[in-house]
This record gives sequence, C-alpha cells and structure tokens, in this order.
Amino acid sequence: MNGAESLVRTLLASGVDVCLANPGTSEMHFVSALDRVAGMRCVLGLFEGVVSGAADGYARMAGKPAATLFHCGPGLANGIANLHNAKRARVPLVNIIGDQATYHKPLHPPLAADTEALAATVSQWVRTAARVEDVGTEAAAAVAAARAAPGSIASLILPSDVSWNEGGAIASPLAIAPAEHIVEAAIAEAAALLRSGEPTLLLLGGAALSGRALLDAARIATLPNVKLMAENFNARVERGGDRPFVPRIPYPIDAALAALAGVRNVILIGARDPVAFFAYPGKPGRLLPDSAVVHDLATPADDVGDALARLADAVGVGPYAPAPQAPTPDVPGGAVTPEAVAAALAALLPEGAIVADEGLTFGFALYPNTGNAAPHDWLQLMGGAIGNGPPLATGAALGAPGRRVINVQGDGSALYTIQALWTQARERLDVTTIIFANRRYEILFDELKNVGAAAGAASRALFDIADPAIDWRALATSFGVESARAETMKEFTDLFGVANRWRGPFLIELVVP
Repeated sequence: MNGAESLVRTLLASGVDVCLANPGTSEMHFVSALDRVAGMRCVLGLFEGVVSGAADGYARMAGKPAATLFHCGPGLANGIANLHNAKRARVPLVNIIGDQATYHKPLHPPLAADTEALAATVSQWVRTAARVEDVGTEAAAAVAAARAAPGSIASLILPSDVSWNEGGAIASPLAIAPAEHIVEAAIAEAAALLRSGEPTLLLLGGAALSGRALLDAARIATLPNVKLMAENFNARVERGGDRPFVPRIPYPIDAALAALAGVRNVILIGARDPVAFFAYPGKPGRLLPDSAVVHDLATPADDVGDALARLADAVGVGPYAPAPQAPTPDVPGGAVTPEAVAAALAALLPEGAIVADEGLTFGFALYPNTGNAAPHDWLQLMGGAIGNGPPLATGAALGAPGRRVINVQGDGSALYTIQALWTQARERLDVTTIIFANRRYEILFDELKNVGAAAGAASRALFDIADPAIDWRALATSFGVESARAETMKEFTDLFGVANRWRGPFLIELVVP
C-alpha cells in the first residue's frame, strides 16, 4: 500500500468521506487511490476558493470535517481567503496539500513554496508527512485536531514521493478531546449577576445559537433585566417557527454603540468581547460601554450547551415557552426594496431551508425581518473575506442533502467565486442563488463616508462594475445553471417559488436600486 492509499483509508476510518478537490501533479497518487478505495465522495471545484468555502459550508451543516485537496503552496494560497473565513467560523476542516518530492524541492522548481508557512496562517494544526510510514498516523491526528471543540483547521502536507512510496499503513481513529465543562462556582457567579437586577447582556456565539442551548438562553432572557443578543456574524443560527428570535449586534458602528448603550454586565457564551469591524476616526474600537463588566462564562471550546442549561436552572426560570409569532407577511408587490425582499423571504422560505448570507449592504435588512419565517438555518460570512457565499451554499447543500439552500448574494462579491455554480450544476445541488444586482460595491461607498473621505470620480470608478454590464443569465447558463431575471417584486416572488421547486440549482438576478 502506498502513502496515498493509506491516507484515503485512514480518512475514511476517521469519518471523513467527502473530499473537495482541485488537484494537480503532486496529488496524482491520491487521485489514483480513489479508483481503488470506495467510499470517498470527491467533488471538483474549478477554483481553490470554491473548494475551501464549500468545505466550510459542509462542516457547518454536517457537523464534521470534509477534506480538501490543494495543489502545492500556490494552490493553497488560492484558497486562503475562504480558509480564513472557515477559521473564524471555527469549523472542523482537514486540508491535504500536495508538495514537491522531498528530494526535488531543494532544486527550487517553479511551484516550490514555503507551504507550511502558508498553511500556518489559516490553520491551528500543521504537519508535513516526511515518511510514508507516518502518513496514516498523521492523517488520524489531523482529523482528531480538526474535530476537537469547537472545531479547527488541520493541514497535512504530503510530498509526492511520500505519496507514491510503498509502505503505508492505515491508522485507527483517535479519540476526540471533549469540550470543557464550566465549574459550578462560575455558574453561580453568573446566576447572581443575572438576578442582581442590573442591565445584563447575554451575548451568544457558536454552538449557543442552535439546539437546546438556544432555548435555554431564551429562558434566561425572560428575566426583565436581561437582553439576549448574538454576535454580528455567526456560523449558524437556528431560527424561524417556534424558535426564539435573537437579534444580532448591528454591523454599522453607530447602530452597534446605540444597541449596547446602558449595559452594565455582559456574560459571554461562546462569544467574544464585541469590537467594531474596522477602525473609524474618532470612534471606539470596542463596542461595549467603558463601564460594562465582561464575564467570559463559556468560551467556544467549552460545553456551552451544558453551561446554558445549568445557568437557566440556577436562576430558576421555567421551561421554554415560544413567544407569539408575528404573522407571516403578505407576499409583497411593487418596487424592489430590502424590506420587500425580506418580507418575501419570510413568506416563502421553504421549511428546513438553509440561508447562506453574503447579501452585504442590500442584505442587511434580511435577518432582522425574517424571524417569523418557517424554521430554517442562517449562515453568514465569518471572516470578512468576500466571495464566501456561493461556495458556502455549495458546501451546505452537500452537508445537508434534501434541504433547499438559498444564497442571498451581492453581485460584486459573487464574482470572486462564481465558479461554484458549475460545481452546483455538476453535483445537481438544490441551491437557489439570488444575485442582488446593483452593479457596484455599495458597501464601499458607505465605508468611504464612515472614514470621512470624499467620493470623487476615481473612487467611484473603482466601486462601479456596471461598465461593461455583467450578464448574470449568460454566466449561469455557461456553468449549466438555469436562471431568470427579475426587476419587480412580483417577478421576484414568482421566480423564487419556481426556483425552490426546481431540482438542482437556479439563479435569480434581482435588479436592485
């Protein structure tokens, strides 16, 4: 058995059975091993940023890592932006990175790179398998590192001669380190704060926004002095139906400061002390009032579900009782506005849908106005590196087959990874992509104002993508995806219904002001 085959068999033994790939010469023996080893679903991405972003979406929905396959350091570099997003999302992910043969790399061939250094920028665990005998054990260690709470990126570099040499061995899966339990004294201290009557913010992130943990947080928030909020950007929020609606910290800094004004105590549950996305002249970087006292009760690596259940019991609140739901809005007609699109989504989202949100400026109104939709999951861009939405939706569809994925997507950021449409078509994934086509980087106009700079002809030219106009329908067709264009809400809502009944991917270009 060669090293590549021992790698594939060890990954399968460790529960990794999906590989998102963009291979090259150094990975040919890994590819060849797939012909001899059954069980690994390999999905081709036409660009490494699609591969890394799809691995992120898969992990968020499947709850376990996929493997990626990158070609040497430059291939990894092409995927780094969405690996940055995945690291911020704290998902489990195993990168397999081919490299030059150990005896060839000292000759400095054109693709030689410091692959370990590149991988270290977006990984919590990095190793190079220098001997064929080590490949299986290193692969098992990579999976265990990736799956340790709350989820990490592990990168295993495989020189091509180590891949083709004989002498590989399958390694047994390693035990996964469990999440830490919070000590009773910390629970009691937090409970005392909650019962104190002082204005207290319970700030949720990560695993606190799904399952029983979310319901226990809502129980605690029935106390009159407690405000419940989520971080501004979240990997996955379960919402809609009878689930509690959790407002997020707003993205605009002035709105965020206003939302957090008056808070005396903050209890962090799987979240971090909130900070502004960027620095702005004359405005603070930290969003909480200076007088607020922060209590980091449960980090993302802790058992946040257990902490919230014990905390709810400690403060003596009753069982979760769903709040009366606002009526589902009528399907709107008329002009296209963010609020109208939000109302349409609230009315028409299929039950069990997954929303992959990279709507950016036009999409800011969507989350706060869709809490009364049918039960669904909401996924966000986590690290701020745009071009995450199409691959995130692709991976989510792979990780949760049978559920419709809705990618709400700004047009400018979609162009970073539009190749994801081809993968959706090839794999026949049920993804509805809604392109908000305003033909400009609208968010940059807002940021120009926020930093106190004036917009002139040069800056406007850099933010405009209308000349030449992008033909989204032609792009979708070229990648094998059915598409249509909407200019009114009536056209959009009709198309949205069609798209969500479609088997396979469907793109709607929604012309927005």
